[in-house]
Amino acid sequence: MVVLPGLMLAMVLAMLDNMIVGTAMPRIVGELGGLTHLSWVVTAYVLGTTVSTPIWGKIGDLYGRKTIFIISIVIFMVGSALCGMAGSSLLGGADGGMAELIAFRAIQGLGAGGLIVNVMAIIGDLVPPRERGQYQGIMAGVMSLAMIAGPLVGGFITDHLDWRWAFYVNLPIGAIALAMIVTQLHLPKLRHAGGTVRIDWAGAGLLSVGITALVLITTWGGNEYAWGSWQILTLVAIAAVTLALFVAVERKVVEPIMPLQLFANRNFTLISIIGFLLGFAMFGAINFLPLFQQMVQGSTATNSGLLMLPMMGAAMVVSLFVGKAITVTGKYKIYPVLGGIGMAVGMWLLSTMDVHTSSWVTGIYIAVLGLGMGFLMQTTMLIAQNSVEQKDLGVSSSATTFFRSIGGSFGVSLFGAIFNNHLLSELTSRFGEQAAERVAKSGGRMDPSAVAQMPAQMRTGLVESLATSISGVFWWAILFAVVVPVLAAFVKEIPLRGGAPAPAEDEQAVSPAAG
Repeated sequence: MVVLPGLMLAMVLAMLDNMIVGTAMPRIVGELGGLTHLSWVVTAYVLGTTVSTPIWGKIGDLYGRKTIFIISIVIFMVGSALCGMAGSSLLGGADGGMAELIAFRAIQGLGAGGLIVNVMAIIGDLVPPRERGQYQGIMAGVMSLAMIAGPLVGGFITDHLDWRWAFYVNLPIGAIALAMIVTQLHLPKLRHAGGTVRIDWAGAGLLSVGITALVLITTWGGNEYAWGSWQILTLVAIAAVTLALFVAVERKVVEPIMPLQLFANRNFTLISIIGFLLGFAMFGAINFLPLFQQMVQGSTATNSGLLMLPMMGAAMVVSLFVGKAITVTGKYKIYPVLGGIGMAVGMWLLSTMDVHTSSWVTGIYIAVLGLGMGFLMQTTMLIAQNSVEQKDLGVSSSATTFFRSIGGSFGVSLFGAIFNNHLLSELTSRFGEQAAERVAKSGGRMDPSAVAQMPAQMRTGLVESLATSISGVFWWAILFAVVVPVLAAFVKEIPLRGGAPAPAEDEQAVSPAAG
């Protein structure tokens, strides 16, 4: 498949960006100010990505994947260029630079939402399911490599270049990917029996509002506002009402953004739930691994990134093996079961960590977690795609990505609340209520160097409290992880379609009258 390098570069764009930007954030804040709005740089990107993911998948099904993919790459590149110019003299100087960056990150997120979804859907268009596993395994490997390389590239840019290159680096990569897609991607022609395509604008709007409310609930709940505050309760009400209306609309429109009849398919529903739990347990829990490595084990930020290599390396190797094995045997049901078991075992091992756990032991534990991830990462996408008709390929791809993303958002929020409550309890038992509250409030702004300068008794108490609290998070993650293999056992192994894909021609979407 000659277009594979272009698809791989687009995947790198989507996965690399957040890793690089996260490393550069201290420099960005140092120049633009706006420390109190720092979280919005991430939230704006997550909102843009999550809201747009289901919509990109559907309009790709309607209008043709190539055109929509090109548009998403262009939007991402424009957003990257604007982010790099935020607070510059071209846009009026540093005053208001943080607000500009937040707005431009939302634009960048809108483009990013179409990258991963369209890559997977295009592979689905070009490659029959029987052979698809090995290509999706390659993509999973690329994702793992990007997650490993991101902090290293970000560190180099931060140390040796201007922080703006954390965004500008996307432009040459995006340009090469765009050139390859334009010249080498040839998809089967798109046909629509009705001749006219109508976009479900009402459904898209309601879903966007509902998703935005959900993301804000998970971002603000327990952090910016108390869970019982009127702000969070209002968001809960908005999410409930808009999503209920969304379901009602989807039942009536001709081309729904997310066809509800897909959930009548057992495999599609199971994989959607598994994706949610995978994101919930995996992203929610491993978010605390760097904190353990830096605050408890004393690793630097750079070394902490390198210490994640066992997990990503294991995930990459297993993904490649599983992809090839599926292509050879045509069997896939066992892999999500093994993945769920591996993930649960990895979480259990991580829950046993304490202040005496060495870095190499942690490396073994997260490698086990990586093995579980490798069995699951792309197998779930393959099962979802194989469960629907070709015309719904984009929707199935976007739904899988969407539920995993939403699960991650809820996981980070819930496990964050569990961690905070557990930490406060541990500190209270060691230092008393008033001292514990002071330490807990400052703990979010501590770094290993600050902890090292504490009096020995306080330092020991804080580190032990952190270790116990983080281990508690992994204990909770086990409860969600063990459900994955149970659900996966009920997946029906539908034979993978084989044979050559349809003749490749430049796709020509029907010129629809949107309405």
